[in-house]
Amino acid sequence: MDGRPSTAARQRLNLGCGRDSRTGWVNLDARALQGVDVVHDLAEALPFADGSFTEVLCQDVLEHVDVVPVLRELHRVTVPGALVRVRSPHFSGRLAHLDPTHRHSFSIETLRYFVDSGPGDDYYFDFAFTAMVGARILLPDRRGLPWNRAVQRWVNRSGRWQEFYEESALCHLFPAMNVEVTLVR
Repeated sequence: MDGRPSTAARQRLNLGCGRDSRTGWVNLDARALQGVDVVHDLAEALPFADGSFTEVLCQDVLEHVDVVPVLRELHRVTVPGALVRVRSPHFSGRLAHLDPTHRHSFSIETLRYFVDSGPGDDYYFDFAFTAMVGARILLPDRRGLPWNRAVQRWVNRSGRWQEFYEESALCHLFPAMNVEVTLVR
């Protein structure tokens, strides 16, 4: 064996896994932490063949990188129909601005620019995902903020409510922590 994960395990990629390595996934991070299978700088092309993955998890990573080249690479290394699950800081939240390594924060609509017939369709990019599904705005869920659960349920009732939340003072009265979006290749 060459020390790389098996072909079967290579079907799912945990991009920028940090300390959240997952069994059955290829765990990739810039640091050689325990559980990391592939140490790689995301400023470089991904070290995988075209169409290697059916699912990618990008949890708390896109805010640290140049988003366009990374999404272009994820498009390349995924098969048609693959799911790219993203969780990143919402622009209204404190976490978006707290970490000095964050380069970006996100709106619920940010990643729609990378989807066919989205705002950036064949204008900005030379690749596109086929759909964006499961978009949710996540508010902090902790003691002392009991109303956030109700606000989160209300905000995520539809895309129109999400848009209203982001365009109004509500996102500043009840700031979100993250956006969760799934892109379909």
